[in-house]
Amino acid sequence: MNYSQFSSESVCAGHPDKICDQISDAVLDAAYTLDPLARVAVETLSTVNQVILAGEVTANGPLDFVQIVRQKIASLDYLDPILQFTNNSDIKVLIHHQSPDISQGVDVGGAGDQGMMFGYACRETPNFMPLPITLAHRLCQKMDELQLTYRWLRPDGKSQVTVNYVNQTPVSIAKIVLAKPLNYQIAPLDYHHFFYQNVVSPVLSEFGFGVTEDNLILNGTGKWEIGGPSTDTGVTGRKIVVDTYGGMGRIGGGCFSGKDTTKVDRSAAYAARYIAKNIVAAGLANRCEVQLAYVIGQIHPVGQAIDTFGTAKSSQQVIDDFAWGLLDLSVEGINRALNLRHPIYQPTARYGHFGYPEYPWEKIKT
Repeated sequence: MNYSQFSSESVCAGHPDKICDQISDAVLDAAYTLDPLARVAVETLSTVNQVILAGEVTANGPLDFVQIVRQKIASLDYLDPILQFTNNSDIKVLIHHQSPDISQGVDVGGAGDQGMMFGYACRETPNFMPLPITLAHRLCQKMDELQLTYRWLRPDGKSQVTVNYVNQTPVSIAKIVLAKPLNYQIAPLDYHHFFYQNVVSPVLSEFGFGVTEDNLILNGTGKWEIGGPSTDTGVTGRKIVVDTYGGMGRIGGGCFSGKDTTKVDRSAAYAARYIAKNIVAAGLANRCEVQLAYVIGQIHPVGQAIDTFGTAKSSQQVIDDFAWGLLDLSVEGINRALNLRHPIYQPTARYGHFGYPEYPWEKIKT
């Protein structure tokens, strides 16, 4: 990593793509509540007053898909008809069972798909995540928290953070970009200062940084009144950079949300993060990226590699022995060791899947 600056973005929980991610994961959680061995691969599309749910679900019991969708939309504060997308929007369900061509491989413990997955960790923050994406997530979280109190803030929103680096170390914040729909009829005249004082300053101070108000850009076009699916169609799986490391670590070919953990797009990406984080936490390197690769229907990875970007504190052999001893990297081994077959996935579908201590793939092995 030789950047002098690095930028990452995040999105609020009410962003159209994140609405879809959360609906898809709400279906997964409902399925796992019924059946820990459920198979789920669900995509969601949201647009003006409409949601389309499509994919495959095989579970030991019925699911009320329409009710799941309505509850999730309401929880995201889409209640005002002016948004042209609410919990009363039309819902179309196109769900069937998993293909037998896939299930015959999964039934014997094989991967539910092929692909490559990456995990990343570094020493830039206490949670071993890159600073730009960590700040971007916190800014979106803060805007969403304030939305519950200040009703002139509307659902949807984005953030972007540019960090200055010297010798791979973050040294200052160059620019903050925020976007948030506002009800300008009741918003305060000094709303730019409101965002600086109540969002930017407290979040940056958590990490020992600051920035002047001149370095905050709010709603770059000058005005944003209505957000959500009525102005920008949402689809599951379009925010995989936001979901992972903000572009600093590589990403695999598939998204996470709406997929049960036989899908290695999800479970092996969590395993790769677990290994990378433990390597850095053990002091074996300051930065680490782990790659895994799988074949549909096969039990074990067909490829595995580690890159420490020249920051290793031990030999590659020591790092390899440590890393590959952390987990059984078979599909079943990952699910068992990280205890993945539980309804824990709706929270992962906003503000990223990594860096939060409550997730089992974030544990440091002692």
